[in-house]
Amino acid sequence: MNAAVATSVFGAFMAVTVVLGLLAVRGRGGGGGGITEWSVGGRGLGTVFIWVLMAGEGYTSFSYLGGAGWGYDFGAPVLYVVAYLSCGYAVGYVVGPMLWSYARRHGLVSITDMVTHRYGRPWLGALTAVLATVFLLPYIQLQITGMGVVVSTISYGTISLNWAYFIGFAVTTAFVAVSGLRGSAWVSVLKDLLVIGTLIFLVAYVPLHYFGGYGDFLHRVVHEKQSWLTLPGHGHSEMGTGWFISTSVMNALTIVIFPTTVAGYLGARSADTLRRNAVFLPAYNVLLFVPMLLGLAAAFVVPGLTGSDTNLALFKLVVDALPAWAVGVVGVAAALSSIVPMAVFMLVIGTMWGRSVLSLVPRLSGDARQKAAAQCVVVVAGALALVLTYAAPGTLVRLSLVSYEGMAQLLPMLLLGLVWRRLTTAAALSGLAVGVALVCTLVFGGHDPVWGVNAGLVALAANLIVTLAVTYAGAGAARERGDIRPDEEVLADDALRDDPAPA
Repeated sequence: MNAAVATSVFGAFMAVTVVLGLLAVRGRGGGGGGITEWSVGGRGLGTVFIWVLMAGEGYTSFSYLGGAGWGYDFGAPVLYVVAYLSCGYAVGYVVGPMLWSYARRHGLVSITDMVTHRYGRPWLGALTAVLATVFLLPYIQLQITGMGVVVSTISYGTISLNWAYFIGFAVTTAFVAVSGLRGSAWVSVLKDLLVIGTLIFLVAYVPLHYFGGYGDFLHRVVHEKQSWLTLPGHGHSEMGTGWFISTSVMNALTIVIFPTTVAGYLGARSADTLRRNAVFLPAYNVLLFVPMLLGLAAAFVVPGLTGSDTNLALFKLVVDALPAWAVGVVGVAAALSSIVPMAVFMLVIGTMWGRSVLSLVPRLSGDARQKAAAQCVVVVAGALALVLTYAAPGTLVRLSLVSYEGMAQLLPMLLLGLVWRRLTTAAALSGLAVGVALVCTLVFGGHDPVWGVNAGLVALAANLIVTLAVTYAGAGAARERGDIRPDEEVLADDALRDDPAPA
């Protein structure tokens, strides 16, 4: 009976989600118009939609479940999430409007478009799309894993994790293929209402239900879980002060060029919309403390979880303490925290391939064909992530870190290239090759962190050094051979200037 009630509530809300996605694209060219409408919402999303869409980037199943899982496992190290997101929004105050104006002026819809335009080499944009896809797949896997945990748990075990993973993949793939970025923004409103409501309820209810109040709960944490409250946390982890600082810095820089973040930037109606959001978005991070706190509570209530099972910590509390209908509502909030970001990740992979890879095939040129190709890539990318979920499961936070460490290696090529004309293709490519090779060697060789520092930041430093060395070794040429475009055509505007006229 409990399983039937909870899954019925869950199914009803999923139906509402699909309806919202369809309503979002109604009257916009049948199924969402061309690739610009599908991928960046026609560049017409206002402050509210951009706020909830970009807040979804910071509040995913990684935060809802992984935050609780790491709070359960380690404690204090998980606070890096709050640190890097808050710092990243500050960086985004400058970088977001710069990328928005550059893309709007030249009719671009993704970071791969920007690379292609900046260096004048379509093959470089295609290479960037391939690399970005490789580093984004773990994040899609993260969301599939998170939604699978939710579906299996709220069914009280009647739906196996393997089937739950497939359900998560199928629902999200169908949703994003039809609704695009605008549909994700509409559903983000529903998601945020549910997330805020359920977290406020849980942070008040759980300590009262299990400990008799916050006083007794915090007293037990201080006296019985002291190692959870300081770095490097519980369990002899290597996540000390150096790791915390280096990871926060690297992720704060990387999040501003993350393809999903850039999709939010490019969907904005104006650069001022992005500046306002950069000011207000850190307030949303207050919610991130709740799953971490609940993870600590779960360490007392459901001890003994290990490995990827720590992702279940929050829902073990929920299922034990709440009636079935409430379990269903909390499950919906957690599921939408997977669906919205996973939809945007799959969307940007489809867009990058449709615009920068498959567009190199003459038969696939043109806006309508690019959109159709991009929608096919969405299905393929989701299927690959599903296979990875079955073949190589991992904890949610670990998957997130791998994605950021890889994506960080695109920073010099994209951001430095947009403000420094002297940076050449050879220099950017050399640095990228060194950074990617080093981060893969360190991460998959089990050397992350290295000397107490995040491996991604070590690789990024090597990347930047090689990039600068090759640039200065190139005899100081101001322009690459054959590129006679003026600086204003190649470089991005000052992010603090007024919005440019529409392209």
